Amino acid sequence: MKDVYTKLKFLRFREQLDAIESGNIAPPVHVRIKPMNPCDHDCWYCAYHVENLQLGSLMEYKDRLSREKMMEIIEDLTEMGVKAVTFSGGGEPLIYPHIAEAANKLGESGIKLATLTNGSHLHEDIAEAFARYGTWIRISIDGWNAESYAKIRNVKLTEFDLVVNNMRNFANLNSSCLLGINYVIDNENFSHIFEFSKLMKDVGVNHLKVMGVIVSNDGTQSNEYHDKIKEGVKEQIAQAKGLEGENFTIIDHYHEFPERFDKEYDTCLSMQFLTIIGADSKVYSCHDKAYTELGLLGSIENRRFKDFWFSGENRKRLQEINPSIHCQHHCAEHSRNLLLHEYMSVDQNHLEFV
Repeated sequence: MKDVYTKLKFLRFREQLDAIESGNIAPPVHVRIKPMNPCDHDCWYCAYHVENLQLGSLMEYKDRLSREKMMEIIEDLTEMGVKAVTFSGGGEPLIYPHIAEAANKLGESGIKLATLTNGSHLHEDIAEAFARYGTWIRISIDGWNAESYAKIRNVKLTEFDLVVNNMRNFANLNSSCLLGINYVIDNENFSHIFEFSKLMKDVGVNHLKVMGVIVSNDGTQSNEYHDKIKEGVKEQIAQAKGLEGENFTIIDHYHEFPERFDKEYDTCLSMQFLTIIGADSKVYSCHDKAYTELGLLGSIENRRFKDFWFSGENRKRLQEINPSIHCQHHCAEHSRNLLLHEYMSVDQNHLEFV
C-alpha cells in the first residue's frame, strides 16, 4: 500500500509553491467543510465539547450551512480549481441533510471527496455517493464491542452493530474508495486492539490507524496518561500487524506527545494548501484553530468564498498569523510547515547540485 498519510504531498502543487515564493495567494488545494455542528454521538474525549481541550471556543452547536450556501461553495471551489474536499466535524457530517447531494455535486465537478465520520449514517444514498465519487472514508471507532462503544459514545447498545454493518455493506460495494478506521486508544480499549483489528479485517476495512487519545492541551499530562498503558499498546499493535496483507494495513500513529509546542517560524505556509469552512459560514486557518478567534480568517455569510479568499482582508489575516506567537499548541500542520520552510530556504544558485 502506498503512503496515503505522507507530509510530502505539497511537492506536487507548483501553483501554491510559486504563490508562496512570490507573496501571492493561490486557491487552496484542499478544503475541509464542516457542514453542521450537531452530532448524534457524545464521545467523552471530543475536542469540540471538552472544556480542557482548545478547540471550539466559538462553536455554536446549532450552526449548519444552508443548502444554498453549500451549493454556492461547491460552485466556487470548482471555479477556483480546488482539488479535494473533506467533510468533517464540528458535528457528524453525514447527518447533514444535503450531504449526498453535495457529495454527488463535488464528484460530478471533478473534485476529490472524503469524509471523517462516525459511520452511523453511511448507508443508502450517502453510501452510494461516496462509493461512486469518494477517495477515502475514515470512521472513528474506539469501542471493541457493543457495550464499550455505547459507554464511550453515550449511544444505544445497538449502535455498534449498526456501524459495523454499515461498514460491511460499504465494503461489499467494491468501490475504489478506501475505507479506513481511526482507533483512538485510551486506558480501557488498549488491550483490545488485536481483537478489534481482526474484526475490521473481516469487515473489509482497508486500513486501521491507531492513535493515542489527547486528554489535555498539556502534552505532559497526555504522556503521563499513556505511560501506564504504552507497553501493552505496543504489544497489541505488534500482534495486529501480524494480520496485515494485500488489502489490510495497520498504521501506527501511537507515539509520545510533544511537551512543548514552540514554533521557530513566523509564517504558516500550510495555509496555502488547506483551509477550513465552518458550519457558521466562517473561514478558519486550520482544523486546530477552527471555531477559535485566533484562527478566524473571515466570514462568508454574505459573500462568496472565492471573493473572500482572494481579498485583501484574507491576505492580511494570513500574514498576521504568526505560529511562533499564536500557535503554542498541538499543530497537525507543524511537520509539513517545517518541510515547506526548508524547501523555501534552498539557495536557487545551488539547485542543480543535487
